[in-house]
Amino acid sequence: MHSIVRSWQRIVALLVVVLMCIGCSKVPSTSYNPWEIITVPTQAKLLDIAFTDNLQHGYLVGSSATLLETKDGGETWKPLTLQLDDPKYRFNSVSFSLKEGWIVGEPGLVLHTTDEGASWSRIPISEKLPGGPISILALGKNSAEMVTNVGAIYKTTDGGKNWKAQVEQAVGVLRNIKRSPDGKYVGVSAKGNFYSTWEPGQTAWVPHNRNSSRRVENMGFTDNGQLWMLARGGQVQFNDPEKPEEWLEAQYPEVSTSWGLLDMAYRTPEEIWLGGGSGNLLRSADGGKTWEKDRDVEGVPANLYKIVFFSPEHGFIIGDRGILLKYQPSVAYSLKSDAKS
Repeated sequence: MHSIVRSWQRIVALLVVVLMCIGCSKVPSTSYNPWEIITVPTQAKLLDIAFTDNLQHGYLVGSSATLLETKDGGETWKPLTLQLDDPKYRFNSVSFSLKEGWIVGEPGLVLHTTDEGASWSRIPISEKLPGGPISILALGKNSAEMVTNVGAIYKTTDGGKNWKAQVEQAVGVLRNIKRSPDGKYVGVSAKGNFYSTWEPGQTAWVPHNRNSSRRVENMGFTDNGQLWMLARGGQVQFNDPEKPEEWLEAQYPEVSTSWGLLDMAYRTPEEIWLGGGSGNLLRSADGGKTWEKDRDVEGVPANLYKIVFFSPEHGFIIGDRGILLKYQPSVAYSLKSDAKS
């Protein structure tokens, strides 16, 4: 009797494997790899990148007060040290408008420069600030918008002397937050079980339940204002542009994978790059309808968690352990070779 049961168990297991394989499809490979590994002089966790107006002079920031500077468009980087009272500050975000720049970090840190970073001044902020600063956007002369990790939004128009609250209440601890070009925000809760939206003129965040049982990993905005969502299990989804509260059918760019999707960015209105765990990088040339995989990047020993394009020809991917990839559209790279020194 036991042998019969074991036989049936084996048959059922084989059928499950067969059915799973039938549902799998191999993602086609990109025709070339436009990403070059850039060596940076740190093993700290990198968190953000920004450039001044000419896209040649820029800065990388990260944990342990990491601040790196480039003057050749991101080809080479050198470390800078700021005189701070705590060398373990976590620099979360950096942003520039022309020569004026900002850095925010934790605990309770705001830095300001008006000379492209030749000198930085510390801006005092209230100890009663809800949460820690995690995002800053330079908006123009003496103007910036700052967000904390609980969704408090503040704006200054006088170089940081005064900050005006844009929402009456914080939304709760966030795992990530994104801003659209027209000033809207979407934030994902720390546990990924709901998300919230805010737009200029509203006094409070608007909470939204997630649209499936899958935990939300990250969200952001398309060029035309649609929301995109990355959820557990490699799921990508866009909301309906005509009915923002409804979501279009979920996509799985690479089915039957164990790695997660971490960030997504548009190079052009139609070309999307999608990063994930274990060096996984995918590209869509048709706005997310179909996907292909950059298999040369698979050998990069990092989770690719932040993708930024400053222009269609100037983009970067930030990964674990000091990994930085630079978009080089005119050259195909093999990342299996040594990184550029």
